[in-house]
Amino acid sequence: MDGAMALAFLLAGLTDMGLNHCRYDGCLAERPMQSRASVSFGNVIFQGNEVGKELYARYDLGKAYGPFQPIVGLSLSDQGTAWVGVGAAFTSTFAGGQIYTQLHLMPGVYAQGNGPNLGHTVEFRSGFEAGYQAKNGVRVGLSFDHRSNAELSAVNPGLETWALRVSIPLNK
Repeated sequence: MDGAMALAFLLAGLTDMGLNHCRYDGCLAERPMQSRASVSFGNVIFQGNEVGKELYARYDLGKAYGPFQPIVGLSLSDQGTAWVGVGAAFTSTFAGGQIYTQLHLMPGVYAQGNGPNLGHTVEFRSGFEAGYQAKNGVRVGLSFDHRSNAELSAVNPGLETWALRVSIPLNK
C-alpha cells in the first residue's frame, strides 16, 4: 500500500477544496456537518494472511474545515492490539446522497499486544469506505484500512483491515 490511500485522500480532498471551498468563505472555513458514531468489525490482514479480528469505533465531529471533517478512532483486536488516532475524513455522495465514498487519514498510537510488530508506536491509518446511506442518515459500508508508520522506522510491514461499518448520525 505504501501511502497510496494517504495520497488519494490528499489529492481528492485538496482538489475538492480548490473547486468547491476556496471561492467563497476560504479554503478551510469551518462549516457544520453531521456528527456520527460508527462501529466496524472485520478481518485483520498482515503480510497477506488473516491474523485476527478487529473492532473499531469512530466518532466524526459535527463540523468540517473545507472538505475535511475531523475524526477520532479506537480499534482493538482479538490479539490484544490497540490503536487510537485523530485525523480527518473526506466524503463524497452520489445518487441523491444514497451512495457515499469516504477517504480518511489518521495518525495514531499503536500498542502491539500479541499482534504483529509494525515497527513503531506511531502508525498512520488511511482508508477507503463505500456504501449506502438510508434516508434517516444511517450508513452501511465496506471499508478497507491500511496502517503503517510511513517509514519512521526501518521495520514497516503494514497491516490491513477489511470491515463492515455502520455509522449512525448524532445530529440533524
